Amino acid sequence: MPVITIDVPPMSKEQKKEMVNKFAKTASEILGLPVQSIVTIIREVEAENVGVGDNLLCDIPH
Repeated sequence: MPVITIDVPPMSKEQKKEMVNKFAKTASEILGLPVQSIVTIIREVEAENVGVGDNLLCDIPH
């Protein structure tokens, strides 16, 4: 049972559905396993909880 863990900024339910669908289908094809055996975990992470170098992601200009 492969597990895919994705850390992302907050997403809508529709975006999560699309991401899970595409990741699971791709992993299934690559690994030659049924798509039902793929587990996907989405962890939503706020930019203030991520450090890049010595800065918080929320403080870095985009």
